[in-house]
Amino acid sequence: MARYNGGFGGGNQMQQLMKQAQKLQEDMQKAQQELEDAELIGESGSGMVKVVVNGKKIVQSIQIDPKCVDPDDIEMLEDLIVAALNNAYEEADELYEEKMGPYAKMGGGLF
Repeated sequence: MARYNGGFGGGNQMQQLMKQAQKLQEDMQKAQQELEDAELIGESGSGMVKVVVNGKKIVQSIQIDPKCVDPDDIEMLEDLIVAALNNAYEEADELYEEKMGPYAKMGGGLF
C-alpha cells in the first residue's frame, strides 16, 4: 500500500520552502529599510529650490535660495516648490521600483 507524504513532497521540501520564505521576507525588510534611509533630491529653478525626500516619499527638508523669494510673486515660489517635490517623487518612484519591484511581481501580499 502506498504512503501519502503530504502535498509538499515531505518535510525536507517544506523546510526548504520555509527557509526561502524567511530569506525573502528578510530581503524585503532590508529593501524597505533602504527606502527609508535613502535621500533623494528634487530640484527646480536651476537649483533654487531643493527638496529632499526619502524613498517612501517623506519630505526630509526643503531649501529655498533667498534670491527666488519675491513677495510680489509668491505663485512662482509655490510653483518651484511643487516642481521640486514632483522631481523628488519621481526619483523616489524609480528607487522604489528598483528595490521593491521584484517582490511586487511575485504577487505581493506575501507577508
